[in-house]
Amino acid sequence: MKLSKLSYLKLILFSLIGALTVTLSILGYIHYQTINDLKRITGNHAELSDEKLSLDEKLASISAELTRLQNVDQKLRNDELEEEITSIQKTYSSAVNSYESLLKLREKTTKTQSFDELLTDALVYLSKRNYASASATLADLDKQIKAEEDKLAATAATAIPANVPVNNAPPGSGYSRQQVATEIGNYMVSLVAADLSSTRVIVDTASEGTCGNDCPVLSLGDYVSRNGAFAGINGSYFCPAEYPSCAGKTNSFDTLLMNKNKVYFNGDNNVYSTVPVVIFGNGWIRFENWGRDTGVDGVLANQPLLVSGGNVVFGGDGDPKKGSKGGRSFVANKGNTVYIGVVHNATVAEAAIVLKALGMENALNLDSGGSTALWSGSYKAGPGRNIPNAILFVGK
Repeated sequence: MKLSKLSYLKLILFSLIGALTVTLSILGYIHYQTINDLKRITGNHAELSDEKLSLDEKLASISAELTRLQNVDQKLRNDELEEEITSIQKTYSSAVNSYESLLKLREKTTKTQSFDELLTDALVYLSKRNYASASATLADLDKQIKAEEDKLAATAATAIPANVPVNNAPPGSGYSRQQVATEIGNYMVSLVAADLSSTRVIVDTASEGTCGNDCPVLSLGDYVSRNGAFAGINGSYFCPAEYPSCAGKTNSFDTLLMNKNKVYFNGDNNVYSTVPVVIFGNGWIRFENWGRDTGVDGVLANQPLLVSGGNVVFGGDGDPKKGSKGGRSFVANKGNTVYIGVVHNATVAEAAIVLKALGMENALNLDSGGSTALWSGSYKAGPGRNIPNAILFVGK
């Protein structure tokens, strides 16, 4: 089977992970091995092959090697090794970040060949221990990816279909796609409304309990189908299997969650968590920093909280992922009506402004990017990648 360009790059990256592990082990062993070399050379010189060297040549070779080893400045050697290890770690980390940025770009465009080639060049430099050239190439790649992201965002901002009406009032029920006018411009929003008097909101998970690695995932459509739901949206942040930085924790999430079966996830590592949660009860919804309770229909923690009490409570935190443009999934409420939806082509901070303009009283950010998916009878956004959990609307 012929590998795709990106699959080949991913293979190189994971090969480098193994190479890095082996390299670090070898480098840490050098000092110990050097001492053994001295013993071996001194104790075993009589066993050198007569076919290769005369006796005089043996003695001369042993003497020269012994002198070389005795003259090695161990501190200098250790300093050099430490510097090389640091270079390996720094450049490898940059390569992983660039690769994951490229994966995110591929969610928006298929025209990434030039970026793929730059990443390949950087990995070749890294494999040859040319750290300076690898770092320079990765910096250039990151710059070009950012420029392409900005270009795509600018194009999307002017590409709202003319037949999408401007309306700052959310629907009372059902699905709507509309433009929302704000002080920073117009944004397209796809959203589904449901009255809590006739709708149960549940959280479903692919795993039956807390999972730390190689966790099961399902499409949003599968979650909807197996629960008889009429609408749904992707849930909390998780670590996608295709990201190298997620090795050892693939498809896992670490925030608090209670699914439809009253099973809590990640309780032990969220004892003192202040990550905002949305709590779905029988006929009510709350957004807060909150602990355990099984007397509800569902609990899902994620961040950041976007709107609270009708006010914007997130204006950005310096995280480049939150500061990039893309589809921003959310769950929100206005009175006894709950909303799930996507603010298109927005940063997380911009999504908060849009949801306030829509009149939302409270709103919580959900996972986005390649995970973005919204269902109402069919996919209205996505389908996106398979996900470990989802929020669903089920009729009572």
